[in-house]
Amino acid sequence: MRLGEPHGGKLVDRRVDTRKRERLEEEAKEIPKIQGDERILSDVWQIAIGGFSPLEGFLVREDYESVVKDARLSNGTIWSFPIVLPVEKNFVSQISVGDTVAIFDGDRPIALMTIEDIFERDKKFEIEYFFKTRDISHPGVQKLLSQPDTLLGGRLDVINRPRSVIPEKELEPRETRREFERRGWKTVVAFQTRNIPHRAHEYLQRIGLEIADGLFIHPIIGERKPGDFPPQAIIEAYDWMIGNIYPRNKVFLSFLWTWMRFAGPREALHHCLVRKNYGATHQIIGRLHASPSGYYREYEAHDYLKQFSVEELGIQPLLLKGPFYCKKCGTVATENSCGHTEQDRIEISMTFVRKKLREGKIGEIPREIIREEILQIALKYINEI
Repeated sequence: MRLGEPHGGKLVDRRVDTRKRERLEEEAKEIPKIQGDERILSDVWQIAIGGFSPLEGFLVREDYESVVKDARLSNGTIWSFPIVLPVEKNFVSQISVGDTVAIFDGDRPIALMTIEDIFERDKKFEIEYFFKTRDISHPGVQKLLSQPDTLLGGRLDVINRPRSVIPEKELEPRETRREFERRGWKTVVAFQTRNIPHRAHEYLQRIGLEIADGLFIHPIIGERKPGDFPPQAIIEAYDWMIGNIYPRNKVFLSFLWTWMRFAGPREALHHCLVRKNYGATHQIIGRLHASPSGYYREYEAHDYLKQFSVEELGIQPLLLKGPFYCKKCGTVATENSCGHTEQDRIEISMTFVRKKLREGKIGEIPREIIREEILQIALKYINEI
C-alpha cells in the first residue's frame, strides 16, 4: 500500500446524484425516521465523503465485534473505531432487517439506510477492549453509556449535507488531496489538535515541516467539551501563525468534523487512517495522544501503533516525545534532546493556560510556553470555553 493512498485503496463516496436524490427525499418522508444528533450526523458525513473509507455505512455485528476486539474489520482490514448507529428500543419495534430508514437533521432528510443488521451493543465488552479501562468515569465511556444499547448496521445513501460547525472551512478528502497536489506536495504531515497552538505544538509542527513538503493542520471541531476553544479562535490563532511565523506555502489549515472518543491508542490509530484518507503521508502522534488524564500511560499510543507495519497502515506515524521548556537549555526540548532535571523544566499545558486566563492572571503564564500574540487571541474567546 502506497503512503497516502486512501484506506482500502479508494475513497468512498456515498452521495447520490440529483435525480436519485429527489426520489429518495420523497421516500424519506414515508419511512421510519431517526433524528440524528451531532455524533450520528458527523459520522454519516465522514462516511459519505470518504473520510472513513473503506466504510460505506454503519457497522453490522460481525464487523462491530471484530473492530472492538481486534481493531480490524471482519475481512481483516485495519479499522479501530466502532462506527455505529444507536437507536432507542421503541424505534426497533417498528422495523426489521431489510427495511429502509431515514436519518434526519431536524426537518431535513440527510441519508437513507437499508437495514442489514439489528443487534445489541455489548457495552462491557466495548469498554474493556476498546477503551482498555474498567473506570466508568472515563469521558469516552461516559459517552458510550449515555447511548442506547441497540445498533443498526447497513450501507448509506446520503442525499443532503447535514448542518455542521463551519462548513466552509471543512474541506473533503478529495478537496484536500487536490490542494496538496496543486501545491506539489508529495509528503504531507498531519497534525491533530482541538486547541489553539502553544509552544509544544509549534515544536512538533516544526519537526513536520523539516521532514515533509507540507504541514496539514487538521483540528477536530465536532462536539466540544468544557475547555475547548471555539473554531473561530483556532482559525484566528493558526491564521496568525501561518501569516507571521511559518512559510505560508508550506502549511495548510482545514477542519475535521467528527467527535472525540478519548480512546488513547485506538484513537491514535483512527487519526492515522482518517488523515491518510485526507491525503496525509505522515501523522504526528504525541506523548498522550487523545488520552484523557490518568487513563493511559505516557506513550501508550506509540507502543500500540508499533504493532502495525507502515506498509499495512499506508501512513507513517511520527512517534514524537512530549516537549517542555527547559530553563537551562533556554528552549523547548524533549527528553531526547535535554539532559537536565525535571526541576529545570516548565510543563507546557493548555489546561494551565486556560485556568490562568479564566482567573485573569495572564501575567502568571510564562511566555516561554505560549506566544504573546496567541495569548491575546485566546483572551478574546475566554468566555466561550
